[in-house]
Amino acid sequence: MSVTEPAISEAPQSGMKISTIVKWVVILAVLATAAYEGTQYLSYAGARETTDDAQIDGHIYPVSSMVDGRVVDVLVDNNQYVKAGTVLAHIDSRFYEAAVEKAKGDLAEAIAMEKERRVGIPIASIDTTTQVSGAEAGVTEQNARIATAQAEISAANQKLITAQARVREAQANAAKADADLARMKPLVAKEEISKLQFDALVAAAATAAASVDSATGLVKEAQEGVKVAQARLEQERAHMTEVRTRLDATKSGPQVVAARLAMAESSAALVQVKQAVLKQAEIDLDYATVKAPISGLVSQRSMEPGQSVSHGQPLVAIIPLEDVWVTANFKESQLLKMRAGQTVEVEVDAFGKTFKGHVDSIAAATGARFSLLPPENATGNFVKVVQRIPVKIVFEKDQDPEHSLRPGMSVTPSVLIK
Repeated sequence: MSVTEPAISEAPQSGMKISTIVKWVVILAVLATAAYEGTQYLSYAGARETTDDAQIDGHIYPVSSMVDGRVVDVLVDNNQYVKAGTVLAHIDSRFYEAAVEKAKGDLAEAIAMEKERRVGIPIASIDTTTQVSGAEAGVTEQNARIATAQAEISAANQKLITAQARVREAQANAAKADADLARMKPLVAKEEISKLQFDALVAAAATAAASVDSATGLVKEAQEGVKVAQARLEQERAHMTEVRTRLDATKSGPQVVAARLAMAESSAALVQVKQAVLKQAEIDLDYATVKAPISGLVSQRSMEPGQSVSHGQPLVAIIPLEDVWVTANFKESQLLKMRAGQTVEVEVDAFGKTFKGHVDSIAAATGARFSLLPPENATGNFVKVVQRIPVKIVFEKDQDPEHSLRPGMSVTPSVLIK
């Protein structure tokens, strides 16, 4: 027994040493694993920035009524997909159809009036030109007639002067003949001269008297010619007054033509006004048919058949699902190494699925600056708060072929910054 006791006591000590070694090995293994995992986590976390303050964003196109009226029918419902140009509803268009017909009638009337006013302008212009030319020619002709009459007066005056000179000459000859006859009468009585010589003096005196009468007749004739020439001159001058009055009247023709042209231009302007009224009426008629401005899902339908709507009243919203993105509100301390173009992994809470994307842009201001009441920090009780800045993240092409992403969904983006 004494020989085997030492062997029995050594066995338990050897087992205790083995268990202690195993324990330390396990502890070292756990520590090594933890160190490795920590290193991997730090490496992972140091290479990306993540936030859970993010959601899907997209465009929302509100469709409003552009005219007043009663909704006749509604052809779509919420969450229904429609293509651009699809008819969503009809507004009672009878009033707008009548407005279009009235505008067409007014336009036709304005066009007819413009044609009527323009058609006589060329004729009036030609007539005015002809009348002016004729009147000017008449003035020239009348000036020639007046000149002729004045020449006739001059000739008549000259003839009168000549006749008066002949009268004076004949009177002088008659006076001489009478004087000679008076001197010779006593001599013929005394028979100092012959009867024949005395008879010759009597005949000469008679001839001289006849010459005086003839010359006096020529004077009267010349005076009558002067009166006739003066009367003709007065007549031609009166006619000249009429011709000049006619010329003045024709000279106002261009003003008349200009007035008619102005009236035609006014009619043309009225045609443009009526065309604009017709176009506006046609636009209003087209707006009576409510159409989708873009392809997408119908949402927020607030119109019902029989409902009265007014201009600008919201009727429905269209949300296109082809163009969605992520708005991630990162802390300002996370933006040090963030740049546009960096790869992003977007985990969508609704699907538990990760989508690929990249940073598109970083907002120009913090979200607080865009709020309705921005914080005022100049009150003396300032407490520094880490601000968040929106970052726009767009998805890579064909990441959502089924268009399952919806604006407003919560996501968790991770931006790879290394």
